[in-house]
Amino acid sequence: MRIAYITPYQGPTLDQRRPIVRNRSMSNRTKIELIARLLRSKAYDVEVFSHGEVIENELRFYSAFEEPQRFDPEIPVHYISALPIRWLNGLWSSRRMVDLLRRRCEVAPFDVVIIFNLKRPQIACSRYAARHHIPVILEYEDDAFRSVAGVSEPGLASPYYRRAYRNVLRLISGCIGVSPYLLSQVAPGIPKLLLRGVVGDDIRIESERQRTCKKNIVLYAGTHTKSNGIEELIIAWRTAGLSDWELHVTGDGQMTEHLRRMAGETAGVVFHGLVSREVLVSLMCSAKVCINPQVASQTPGNLFAFKIIEYLAAGAHVITTPMGTLEPELENGVTYMRENSPAVIASTLKDVIGARRYEARGELGTQQAYGTATVSQRLDMLIREVVQGRVYEPDRVT
Repeated sequence: MRIAYITPYQGPTLDQRRPIVRNRSMSNRTKIELIARLLRSKAYDVEVFSHGEVIENELRFYSAFEEPQRFDPEIPVHYISALPIRWLNGLWSSRRMVDLLRRRCEVAPFDVVIIFNLKRPQIACSRYAARHHIPVILEYEDDAFRSVAGVSEPGLASPYYRRAYRNVLRLISGCIGVSPYLLSQVAPGIPKLLLRGVVGDDIRIESERQRTCKKNIVLYAGTHTKSNGIEELIIAWRTAGLSDWELHVTGDGQMTEHLRRMAGETAGVVFHGLVSREVLVSLMCSAKVCINPQVASQTPGNLFAFKIIEYLAAGAHVITTPMGTLEPELENGVTYMRENSPAVIASTLKDVIGARRYEARGELGTQQAYGTATVSQRLDMLIREVVQGRVYEPDRVT
């Protein structure tokens, strides 16, 4: 069975060929790779498609190419061309992605199309697939109707996009969602899978190895953007007075140099920059606390940070702003902050460390719920249910 996986994947060669610092997402890359590999392990023939988005407006053309440094020798990654001119960028990427999907279908038809969120190329491909009677599964990671802060997106084009999102939600044949809230947006009768994350075998093995030798480290891993709260975290660290602890920061982004200057005279802050998967896993498994100081959403559950599952599986206690209700077996390892202001972050850190709340961990429950064996089986069951229950209503495709 052949699967086209339409994603925002950013492989190593894309980093070299296109300016993607502002929109780089290592967590998306990791999750896409893990899911594609799990599908391949179930004997699916998977091809990854990516629009390799460039969000910096410029009069420049970036040609299409195939990723030469595959994360799996059996899984090709195709990037469409990019023309990052304002007002043309989205239209260009939509048409090029549909053209690529059509060409690959002509080589060998796909049995399923999986779209990762609802960017314009994904919407265009879902319409193409539905017109050609190919079932579409939505991997729903971020609420299409609300911002990271959980509020409705303003703008004159918003009604148009909301209609487009609703149309796609009506035509999909299945949904993989990171929260019950997002799964509730799709039709009640289609197959659904709650998948907050995937725990790679590397995390499971390393967490067991470092189970008894945790260090006094608070770890932040992620892109350095305003909404992720990294600036507030560094301000909070200055005032928390945790002299026997260190704050370790991985990743990069448009704020990186500003953050380094902020932390220049702050004791105990260590910047690692972009690190390999092996180094990141080792850091997660060695830390007693991992933190997600993302801006608090007014609609908890409108998104869910993949790294929270990795943090928990690594055996760290997690501090985060609310992201919806978690399963009971995971909640034990989490402390919530009502908001991500520096004062609240600092007081939460002092409480978790001072009261040794970090000793409450949820790695076993997380590894059981989202380990590779469990997730691969659930994905396989979902896809087979979708394919066997093909129901098409072409009049829904607009």
